[in-house]
Amino acid sequence: MKVLGAYEKALIYIDKHSKESDVASSKKTSLNTGPTITISRETGIGAANICTKLIEYFKEKVGNGTQDWIYLDKDLISKIMEDHNLPSHFKKFLEEEKPPKLDAWFGEILGISPSKIMLLNKTIKTIKQLAEYGNVIIVGRGANIVLANHEKSFHVRLVAPLNYRIESAMKLYNLDSKTASDFIKSEDEARKNYISKFFHKKIDEPHHYHAVININLLSHVEIAEMIGHCVIKRFMS
Repeated sequence: MKVLGAYEKALIYIDKHSKESDVASSKKTSLNTGPTITISRETGIGAANICTKLIEYFKEKVGNGTQDWIYLDKDLISKIMEDHNLPSHFKKFLEEEKPPKLDAWFGEILGISPSKIMLLNKTIKTIKQLAEYGNVIIVGRGANIVLANHEKSFHVRLVAPLNYRIESAMKLYNLDSKTASDFIKSEDEARKNYISKFFHKKIDEPHHYHAVININLLSHVEIAEMIGHCVIKRFMS
């Protein structure tokens, strides 16, 4: 039995819902979509494992009909490129939350790199389309802000003390303590700047989220159960 990776699952999810959307459009009916969960996180949290536990929780508690739940983080980049037929060299610009300032400036002036605003608009369009499909967990990219007024979305921020995140990053990325610390500080700053520059918001403002969870005080399973219970109670019961 072949075990599908995150990318393959994402492609199946996108293909399935795209076809359903086309059918609904041709019949002038609306899709009965599931909820969307957005995850904002500090660096070194290990959000992928929490998302996996959350999907397992939905399958256990709700059963059939939740088998197509997926989470998208880096896979979202591929989805954006697929949606908008962007050249392959654009990928690195989509992946960079903090591009080199001088190189980016010259690149835009000379027409080498894509406009940051153009890429932002395409990112926003993709996030909104995924929310229309539903049953998806979107990690990062300011998805909670993009979907702030989306009725069937639930927004979570995951945080933890710096020492916890350094230890976690050392294990996740096989780094020494100094490298892990520098990596976390750099990534946290990049994410903060991304939200500030493009959305004019503070990433750590608690009012942007339904829940802010300190994962240092709970297991990944407990966190998944907390989020899952709230989502089922609010949207699926």
